[in-house]
Amino acid sequence: MSAIMDLSGSVAVVTGGTRGVGAGITRALLEAGAQVVACARRPPDKPVEAAGRTARFLPVDLRDPAAVGGLFARVRSEYGRLDTLVNNAGGTPFRMLGDGGVQRHARVVELNLLAPLTASLAAYEVMRHQSGGGSIVMIGSVSGTRPSPGSAAYGAAKAGLEHLARSMAVEWAPKVRVNTLVLGMVRTELSHLHYGDEDGIAAIGRTVPLGRLADPAEIGDACVFLASDRASYISGASLHVHGGGERPAFLDAATVNK
Repeated sequence: MSAIMDLSGSVAVVTGGTRGVGAGITRALLEAGAQVVACARRPPDKPVEAAGRTARFLPVDLRDPAAVGGLFARVRSEYGRLDTLVNNAGGTPFRMLGDGGVQRHARVVELNLLAPLTASLAAYEVMRHQSGGGSIVMIGSVSGTRPSPGSAAYGAAKAGLEHLARSMAVEWAPKVRVNTLVLGMVRTELSHLHYGDEDGIAAIGRTVPLGRLADPAEIGDACVFLASDRASYISGASLHVHGGGERPAFLDAATVNK
């Protein structure tokens, strides 16, 4: 991918870029030649590296607008520009709507919708003043396009994030392109918390038409594409990276042709 999508000389920020999907995105951008700043609340156990290069870590609480503004001001001051923002930070514990109270659900929405909005606004202030503009990539989820019991607030936030990206794409054109990657299930170091042991992960993978969970590197490759000049006419789009989606349950329930 990096041989085709050359991001040499560009600067990227990846929120939540130190582990899981975020680390896969960070590595892919490094392999493509970008200088990458990975930010999160806590430093990684070890630096994120790829192709003999290392991402820089900067701490930030994405729920703090002043801290977010300071991060992007620092990037502009020290690097001179910002070409790509990947809004990856997010997530949720499994929690039914009737459990935990409204404040816990509100914090999920804050992290998965308001934090990307805050980061995007700060990035836009850098991108709109530079030649070439920039590219913002939202990391969405299939949870935003289907019922998501146990993660309803997360799914609602991801649905809102996709709509937000389309509106940004119109308001901020032609300087800044904004797109969404709609992810299905991805295998990370935390997959066992959601899917159990190796047998459980394999069983879940068999529900995907392509027969497995995604690798974080595959998500990273899609981000590199959207950040590159090869995607120069793509904005306001939602690219599904979900291995074909989910097999409809009625197909397994039907008795015809069994």
